[in-house]
Amino acid sequence: MKPEFDRFSAGYQSLLQDPLRDAFAGDSAYFVRRKVEVIDAFAARRGLDRRQATWLDVGCGTGDLLRAAGGSFGRAVGCDVSQGMLNESRGVEVVPQTDPARLPFESGSVDWVSAVCVFHHVEPPLRAGLAREMVRVTRPGGIVLVMEHNPFNPAVQVIVRRTPVDADAKLLRAHTTRRLLTAAGLDVLETRYFLLVPARLSKALSGLETGLARLPFGGQYAVFARRT
Repeated sequence: MKPEFDRFSAGYQSLLQDPLRDAFAGDSAYFVRRKVEVIDAFAARRGLDRRQATWLDVGCGTGDLLRAAGGSFGRAVGCDVSQGMLNESRGVEVVPQTDPARLPFESGSVDWVSAVCVFHHVEPPLRAGLAREMVRVTRPGGIVLVMEHNPFNPAVQVIVRRTPVDADAKLLRAHTTRRLLTAAGLDVLETRYFLLVPARLSKALSGLETGLARLPFGGQYAVFARRT
């Protein structure tokens, strides 16, 4: 985890633009909204009350997900190694991560911790350390969530190759992510694929995406795990 995103921070949203990506979503808000829906659906299935829970979003960037989903939690806070990205975050609580190898939170201090499209920017030998840090800061019984691009989706492969901020990306299969979390001492609860249906058809075909959530078709996936 290096602060290379400092050089992307000022024009981050414009750097994400891609004809294929824009045709699918229209704008970045759709991707954020779908992530929130996936998190909300998981909490509903598990009967989890987040109103008193503390949520930490690791590698929060400009805080888009925190702004969209933070209202469901008692406290929502993010951290990032890039001070430039944190400077662009507004209306959310963020903490600089000055040590790339250690999250700036006490052990067992949060109920939920997420890393959304973070691990593919972490060199493979360092991923286990990040997973262990996420476990360290999570209370027993807490939830750990990793969302990542799905390398089996051909459109994702094209977009990632053309996106400047993903120049260093090394995509992870869901199987790899589950192994990382299991090795860190977590119980993996479920894996869900999403972003199969474009924004303009999302309401009409929402049932299709839900029905195919266990198959590796969607553009991204979510792995939910619990600290025992």
